[in-house]
Amino acid sequence: MMSNVDPQLLASWLAARSIARGLPAPVPDRGGLRVETGQPEELRRYVFAGPNAGISELAMEISEPRVFIKMCGRQEQLLARVNPRWTPQPDAYLMTKEPGRNPVPSLPTGYWMQVATEGRTTIARIYAEDDTPAASGYAVEHDGVFVFDRIATDARHQRQGLGAALMAALGTAQQSQAAQRVLVATEQGRALYATLGWRVLSPYATVALIPADG
Repeated sequence: MMSNVDPQLLASWLAARSIARGLPAPVPDRGGLRVETGQPEELRRYVFAGPNAGISELAMEISEPRVFIKMCGRQEQLLARVNPRWTPQPDAYLMTKEPGRNPVPSLPTGYWMQVATEGRTTIARIYAEDDTPAASGYAVEHDGVFVFDRIATDARHQRQGLGAALMAALGTAQQSQAAQRVLVATEQGRALYATLGWRVLSPYATVALIPADG
């Protein structure tokens, strides 16, 4: 696993993620990228391809809460570049998968799937027999990458193969076979994706300024 990733790959992934979430496009800032997320729990995020002097500058200057700094690298590398006001967040991993054959989507008995396209985003949703939502995920192809985003399975429906079915269904939307597949996984998700042929390109560390009341 490397700590510095190709800045262009990171920029393409982040741009595609913004498309998938209806967010403004990333803009260069201090050697990294800034996204105005504007969410109740996250005002803004800065993303860096690796350890960078701009991280320390930002960490010193920023005082408003709900701002996140993210970096391709280990948590301790990021913590060494920020002051104690910043709180480490759960580990994550930037993962990639080389272009190749897409598996055929397969659902266990008792579930059905709906796949739709909204603008440039493909959305897959899996429902249980009683039509309650069981799992969902999003994908966007942009600038040489095919990005999977927000792959989630309801706790009551886990370990049924729904995550793999979502990934397969979303993968059918990929137009360019040369586009590299990219996602960011939680610690739990990393194990699932590894079984599907994904590899960790880099740890993906995060620190945040948390409001005093939360």
